[in-house]
Amino acid sequence: MQLTDSRDISADRDTVYAALLSPEVLKECVPGCQELTGTPEEGFEATVVQKVGPVKATFKGQVTLSNMNAPESLTLSGEGKGGAAGFAKGGADVRLEEIEGGTRLHYDVEAKVGGKLAQLGSRIIDGFAKKMADQFFEDFAAAVEGPQEEPAGGEAAEDQPKKGWFKRLTS
Repeated sequence: MQLTDSRDISADRDTVYAALLSPEVLKECVPGCQELTGTPEEGFEATVVQKVGPVKATFKGQVTLSNMNAPESLTLSGEGKGGAAGFAKGGADVRLEEIEGGTRLHYDVEAKVGGKLAQLGSRIIDGFAKKMADQFFEDFAAAVEGPQEEPAGGEAAEDQPKKGWFKRLTS
């Protein structure tokens, strides 16, 4: 399965690159992530719980970073084992481009699955992978960009999670 897309983020390229290396940001942004530890230099270990079609599994795996060219690009590679559900492995090439008002994040993802997951069929797997990538980058942009304008009617969204905490830390 291959997936290519881009996302515009209202933050400078250095801030976006630093967020990609932050275990706190990654843990908050990876859907279903229960635990994420490690460093960019040593790699990360993660525990992620996901339901793909009728199969629910807890994946334990490692993510390594390579080809790091700050603040322009990097490659993420990972592999996770979900017990009887099977395994998932793959990688993403990420490239950051300066644009007016922020950064355009380009990504090319390649993923493979095996075991019970592979039996679900490519339509389910591809749809799930796209949903996961979209959710990750939506959450990632929210963590980096900071608070958006107030909702219509002037009501403050006090019960909404705080957004842009990473950008505030690095400013």
